[in-house]
Amino acid sequence: MSTDVAVVTGSNQGLGLALVRSLCRALGPEAAVYLTARDEARGLAAVEQLRAEGLRPRLARLDVTDESSVEACARELADRHGGVDLVISNAAARIAKDLPAARQVATFIDTNNHGTYRVIRRFAPLLREGGRFLVVASSFGSLRNLAPNLHPRFDVGRCSLEDIEREMDAYVAAVRDGRDRDEGWPEWINVPSKVAQVASAKVLARDVRRAGRDVRVDAVCPGLVDTDASRPWFADMSQAQTPDAAAADVVWLATLPTSAAAPHGELVRHRQVVPWT
Repeated sequence: MSTDVAVVTGSNQGLGLALVRSLCRALGPEAAVYLTARDEARGLAAVEQLRAEGLRPRLARLDVTDESSVEACARELADRHGGVDLVISNAAARIAKDLPAARQVATFIDTNNHGTYRVIRRFAPLLREGGRFLVVASSFGSLRNLAPNLHPRFDVGRCSLEDIEREMDAYVAAVRDGRDRDEGWPEWINVPSKVAQVASAKVLARDVRRAGRDVRVDAVCPGLVDTDASRPWFADMSQAQTPDAAAADVVWLATLPTSAAAPHGELVRHRQVVPWT
């Protein structure tokens, strides 16, 4: 795969930083690999860290919760390069274990789901033929993790991206109003969020296929990664990967040729497709 321009959202730390590091190594010094951050100072520090390792990432300011920021970043890269070849939508909010779901669900969904949508809407049209769009999600994003009565809300053969956004707004309202359990939603807000992220990737894959574009779209689960975000939720982290180890499978998928054998519209974990239902 010849990749000239790659963009990783939420990449000044953790898995995102490891993805930029791995892409710089995989794609070579001539590629423009963009490390993005909403805080410019933190982004600059991360870029300098990688440059000290002999790599050559570039910095772009990008806040996925701000439509104008996403639009400005996409426009800047389009003006500079004429398009992009790889987008990895990785930005994610954390869940605080000591706060009730109703107090944090709106921010969580706005970053992880509406943020993914904003990036899709602005960056997917910039993808050149042979390009790839990956959504970093989780195996929790398999539809089988939701109650059957909720499955029609994520009918990826029928839904639009906007339909999924509306469903997530309705989910946020249900959690805030205390109706979520009665409607069959799981207690952990991460599960509906991941299902919706995977659904959005599947809908985008469907749409680019219908448009006859040579672009591949997948959701990807990196597995359990030892980060500040995951540690509070897992008592045993002995099997967790380092961010750099977890990045390897994501970058493998990101750099696969867009051949008939390559996954498209799938959730991929450790180079294997995770069933949707």
